[in-house]
Amino acid sequence: MAKTVGVIFGGKSGEHEVSLVSSESVIREMPEQYDVKEIGISVDGVWFCGEGTLARFKAGRLESERFDEMEPCTFEEAFDGCDIVFPVLHGPFGEDGTIQGLFEMAGIPYVGCGVLASSACMDKLTCKSVLDSAGIPVVPYIGFTRAEWEGDPDRILKRADTDIGFPCFVKPSNMGSSVGITKVKELGDLREAIDLAAQFDTRILVEKGVNAREIECAVLGNGDAEAAELGEIIVGGEFYDFNDKYIDGKSTTEVPANDMDPAKRIEIQTMCVNAFREMDCSGLSRVDAFLDRDSGEIYLNEINTLPGFTSISMYPEMWAASGVAYPELIGRLIQLGFERFEDRSRNQSKFESGTDWFK
Repeated sequence: MAKTVGVIFGGKSGEHEVSLVSSESVIREMPEQYDVKEIGISVDGVWFCGEGTLARFKAGRLESERFDEMEPCTFEEAFDGCDIVFPVLHGPFGEDGTIQGLFEMAGIPYVGCGVLASSACMDKLTCKSVLDSAGIPVVPYIGFTRAEWEGDPDRILKRADTDIGFPCFVKPSNMGSSVGITKVKELGDLREAIDLAAQFDTRILVEKGVNAREIECAVLGNGDAEAAELGEIIVGGEFYDFNDKYIDGKSTTEVPANDMDPAKRIEIQTMCVNAFREMDCSGLSRVDAFLDRDSGEIYLNEINTLPGFTSISMYPEMWAASGVAYPELIGRLIQLGFERFEDRSRNQSKFESGTDWFK
């Protein structure tokens, strides 16, 4: 009997519509041996499931009260009949460990990183701190809270000017798809950029701007993670922001990354796999790195535990360039999800058995 994969899309984040495009690709490329159950979460957090759910979401009826022809479902109804779930939920409430915690509590196998990795990688300040302590280089940065900013903005501005300088990037700590990010070239524009970032999160970081190539690395696996061919973002504007990614982008991508020294390619891939392991990632992640054009130094930028799966997304494209076609990639991710669930179930069984190491 075919196993059923529950593909979950939508969600309460600002990346709701991006999720719909990604999930459409995942469902279209699902290997034939799996059945699909569509599970959608509206922008106000109401769950719907069943055939035609994605089509209704894509029609623009995002809020639950506008789904005249559909009845909401409970968590139990959403997961009923699912052997495993494939969350295609980008950003907060989908990529940050919250829904992964729900799966763990319900005892449901799922694709991708667990609670710890999802949460820690989603938060830029936490991720940078962990990588930095592990000796994995990151771009110089400072972090502060919204309360600190509101309490003494002049102190924060002076600190950013002194410790980071210009150009710099101002970012909300916990947000994806470059939402709320500003490139700042001079001190006079910094205040407005921080105010913008503070609208999206209670923690903000200011990061040094570097003259770098933007290199992306697709990592796949659990304990035996491996890296695909590298890709590169050829930025068309000031930086690769939300509009550039999804709306009216002028940037282009190259897979594989051109003119890459073989030794440097291996160094980047090794560093990205090490970062994947250090953050306790599993299943998949897209690890973004900077290759400094002036010094040749490599910096880890961030780890995306649930990267885009649209037709133009680099994660599946990098694996395709490595000989793993989209349907095969989906199948491997599902298998990795089952393997991770079985490993954790064995650990839980030991915990519940009352073996000698508890005494």
